Amino acid sequence: MRDRLSGPLILFGMLFVFSCSYYSLKGSLPPHLHSVAVPLFDNRTAEFGMSEKLTDAVIEEFIRDGSLKIADRSAADVIVIGSIVSVNDRAGAFDQQETVQDIKVYISVQVECTDQVKRQAMWEERITQFGSYDPAEGPEGRNNAYEEAFEKLSQEILNKTVSNW
Repeated sequence: MRDRLSGPLILFGMLFVFSCSYYSLKGSLPPHLHSVAVPLFDNRTAEFGMSEKLTDAVIEEFIRDGSLKIADRSAADVIVIGSIVSVNDRAGAFDQQETVQDIKVYISVQVECTDQVKRQAMWEERITQFGSYDPAEGPEGRNNAYEEAFEKLSQEILNKTVSNW
């Protein structure tokens, strides 16, 4: 009896594993949207170099996802335009001596996503995400917090763009 069941169980297990191994939000996009342009984010803050890093993170997220191909602004079906509007540091956690143990860096961006084919707005929103670091890490820790916030922002921008339908 065990030998008769082992074949179908193995087959079922393989089908289950392979069916769950690939997932894309491409099916939720309208069929006329195939490409996206992400021009350099505007930086309205005093923080240097943030525009390039956030723009690169957003582009990399679209490349990783594969739902929309990166294209030049003039040829893209979708355009994502954004501005970094604020960067704020806030103490997150304190120890018993009231020493700051964790600082959160909040980055807010204003993003507008437009369907260039139909010439209509897909979504527009102010998005805020954060990264955290130990103040003992110094500037390197703060840079890592930026990277964490950029990753969260880029994921949220991607998700709003490809699954907002």
